[in-house]
Amino acid sequence: MPWPIDSSRPKLAAGCRWGGSDEEKMILFPEGAIKVQTTGRRILERCDGQNTFREIVEALQAHYSASEPAKIRDDVARFLEQLHQKRIVDY
Repeated sequence: MPWPIDSSRPKLAAGCRWGGSDEEKMILFPEGAIKVQTTGRRILERCDGQNTFREIVEALQAHYSASEPAKIRDDVARFLEQLHQKRIVDY
């Protein structure tokens, strides 16, 4: 499947939602749940259908300014694609 493009607007897929406590956030989906921590949580909290892929990447690049911007972009794209294949994220 193709990776998200700059104008993609990632969001949780139908049937998926946030659950758990503030300390232990997780994504609930029809087949189960996944615990979301640190960077994954930062990404998914921005996947609201309003932010573009580019905006999400730029926010993470600003937060992790010591990291290589191209690596951050690739890591975010790979993370979202994995969740897209599991039907947890749409874009």
